[in-house]
Amino acid sequence: MSRGSEKATEIFDSGFNCAQAVFTSHCEEMGLDMKTALKTACAFGSGMGCIGGTCGAVTGAFMLIGLKYGKHEPEDNAARDKTYALVREFNKRFTAEFGSIACKDLLPYDISMSGELAKARESGVFRTICPKLVKRATEIVEELLEID
Repeated sequence: MSRGSEKATEIFDSGFNCAQAVFTSHCEEMGLDMKTALKTACAFGSGMGCIGGTCGAVTGAFMLIGLKYGKHEPEDNAARDKTYALVREFNKRFTAEFGSIACKDLLPYDISMSGELAKARESGVFRTICPKLVKRATEIVEELLEID
């Protein structure tokens, strides 16, 4: 287990969501304080606010890619292109392993529905499936960003 994936797993296990866990695994070394990163990533957990969309571990990784390489000058299209290329590569690798980047496909419940969300919580999938996704998403983004 990498240092970052270990940190991400600890953050997730302490009560933060999957997006927060992956995004904060390396945010401070890229110049973003932990509190701001946690607040920013909060809305992306559980498939973007429990709508079952893109997995929070994936969006956390995408945010890390943007934090490191994202376009911040109007004319810097090379930064945008690099960011998009890394997002596509992350998507390819994650999908190859898990079949999808969508919570609704990764979990056996449609967490966008309150009854299904309650069933998912009762079943423990957030403690069995999600930590694996957090760990692997962090490892993949570390490989892409060449983080040790």
